[in-house]
Amino acid sequence: MTLAHLTRPLALCLALIAGTAASAEPLARQLFGAANAPSQQRAAAIGFYSRGCAAGLVALPETGPTWQAMRLSRNRNYGQPEMIAFLSDLSAFAATLPGWKGLYIGDISQPRGGPMTGGHASHQIGLDADIWMLPPQRLNLSRSEREKISSVSIRTADQTRTNGNWSAQHMALLRAAASDPRVDRVFVAAAAKIAMCNSTPRGDRSWLQKIRPIYGHDSHFHVRLKCPPGQSACERQKPTVAELSKGGDGCDETLNWWVTTYLEELRNPPKKPKRTGPPPKNAKTYVMSDLPGQCKNVLASR
Repeated sequence: MTLAHLTRPLALCLALIAGTAASAEPLARQLFGAANAPSQQRAAAIGFYSRGCAAGLVALPETGPTWQAMRLSRNRNYGQPEMIAFLSDLSAFAATLPGWKGLYIGDISQPRGGPMTGGHASHQIGLDADIWMLPPQRLNLSRSEREKISSVSIRTADQTRTNGNWSAQHMALLRAAASDPRVDRVFVAAAAKIAMCNSTPRGDRSWLQKIRPIYGHDSHFHVRLKCPPGQSACERQKPTVAELSKGGDGCDETLNWWVTTYLEELRNPPKKPKRTGPPPKNAKTYVMSDLPGQCKNVLASR
């Protein structure tokens, strides 16, 4: 056997390895996480809340007359113009509540949306925002203070009831958010929705339909806006809140599930069957080919 016969297979292997490495796509969250400014394009929500990107986002000013953006080091205070206007309006309402100077605003989106480097599956198209449950006592926190201060939980440790941090002001704030026609739904701890269901008198309870229980939302609530009118690239969420609540207010057995069956499954997780095949993709593993095609233009734009 000649030297050429020995080196030919090795060369072929090296070529295949090089080709595989060249064709491997970087993670989308790394690419979007590296963008430090919005694209200079017309504002557009592209794709779905948990699989998309955003063009022409607007920065929420770090401090406003009735708000402060928190955790500035994350650079996630960007949203669609509709979201920035909504947060301004809601914070102005919050400032009218006893004991509240306005709102502390958590994550909205990265400068160009897209999957985040960590922490969220959604918040990808500029139409999601986290709002702290902590009533602001002052709105002149320094950048350093905004990194260190934490919100407060409004539910008990067993997750079934609200605690002493919950107040009528929280309920008024959530009702104002859910009553806004721009809002698609509001995610909050199940204990908070149970409290609202139990304390809302007969009459107009339609706003409760938009209050959706979810795990992990006890120190903040998550507002999701509807796709802005005329934005055909924005994918609406289904099922709708009306379908989820069967036309009612959602104060039913589906709500009780969160503080019974769900909690039991958290304490004693059922055995899952062994997975066959690759795991499903998510915000942590998306590459650019998993996102809408327009997202390449968003990243490439100035």
